[in-house]
Amino acid sequence: MTHSQIPIVILIKAWQDARLDAYSVRKRVFIDEQGVPEEMEIDEFDLNAKHALAYADSECNGTARLVTLTGSVGSIGRIGRMAVLPKHRGHGVGKQLLGALLKACQSQGIKQIELHAQVTVISFYEQFGFIAQGDVYDEAGIPHRDMILRI
Repeated sequence: MTHSQIPIVILIKAWQDARLDAYSVRKRVFIDEQGVPEEMEIDEFDLNAKHALAYADSECNGTARLVTLTGSVGSIGRIGRMAVLPKHRGHGVGKQLLGALLKACQSQGIKQIELHAQVTVISFYEQFGFIAQGDVYDEAGIPHRDMILRI
């Protein structure tokens, strides 16, 4: 069976149930690979976020989170901490994670979704209709740009 034929299962979990798998992926991608300071990786938003986890052969190979904020336009979804292990990139894991979180936004009636995209993956988010806004800025030593999607 080739790599792309392994079925991917996406589960949405609360932090208590997602913590070990989500942090394992985030540590390998953000801290080990990209050099993000470890103390920046876990924050106050994790506890109340919905965490999407991608599993193939019962191994977690990707994660992302959805934080719901209240803004002037009502509830705003903020997607972040999206990470896919290197050997699983290019096989649709990120698309399935993002798709699951977009569905979660729709089911909650969220009409506006924001994210801080690493500049190198802006085109990935544009496939889903996200539009880059504002200037490039530094976040954890990595160039980012804000993106927004209204649904």
